[in-house]
Amino acid sequence: MTIHTDTYDNGVLQVTMDNPPVNALNIEDTFEIASICDSIRHKPEISALVLTAKGKGFCAGVDIKELENTDNHEGILQVNEACYQAFRAVNECDVPVIAAVNDFCLGTGIGLVGCADIIIAASDSQFGLPEVDNGALGALTHLERLVPRQRARQMLYTCETAGAAELHGYGTIYKHVHLEELLATSLDLADRIASKQSLTIRAAKRSAIGIDTQDIRKSYRYEQGFTFQLNLAGEGQRARKEFLEGKRAKE
Repeated sequence: MTIHTDTYDNGVLQVTMDNPPVNALNIEDTFEIASICDSIRHKPEISALVLTAKGKGFCAGVDIKELENTDNHEGILQVNEACYQAFRAVNECDVPVIAAVNDFCLGTGIGLVGCADIIIAASDSQFGLPEVDNGALGALTHLERLVPRQRARQMLYTCETAGAAELHGYGTIYKHVHLEELLATSLDLADRIASKQSLTIRAAKRSAIGIDTQDIRKSYRYEQGFTFQLNLAGEGQRARKEFLEGKRAKE
């Protein structure tokens, strides 16, 4: 297991992804993030959650090696379900979720931060969807929560990334700071939230979910259908093979 948790005295829960070399999320760990977020509804002592990563990068997306080593289409089915549940659980977590992003945030990472309440990033962080290069689709739903729609589509089609300063300009990143200040800044904000009345904060989170104008469950499921279609057509396997054989740059 490469998902670690730490609970502070103020009720802040820190969830850390730690899977060298680039924090690619395997199926088990993706489900684990969902389980942790869902469990908070039964833990009134938790007041805020900080989602962060250790080492190089916040998240490079799914574990392509694991996916390629899974028989038939079972890997795609499991990845689809794991990502769906993780993104849903972050979005619907009973307490505010702060994403503390370092270095790069790709694919699955976009889904996670696009569902978070607040994002703080290291100033050199890059955000993007390499899905087209991977013969897959997904998380445009969440990228459109970070950048304007036409910019999101341009990023989807070209696999180009956007920097933390650009997202801060859109107002979707709360702050971008030096890497060495990232965790402390995120925990400080979580502490400010934790100092509020817990019942009211949880009600505020539920109200924020309730007034969201986009059904992200439905739109993300729609995207996933095309990922499975591409996999049936052999496009996903072709792209994964090229990646693993070094025929295109690895993230």
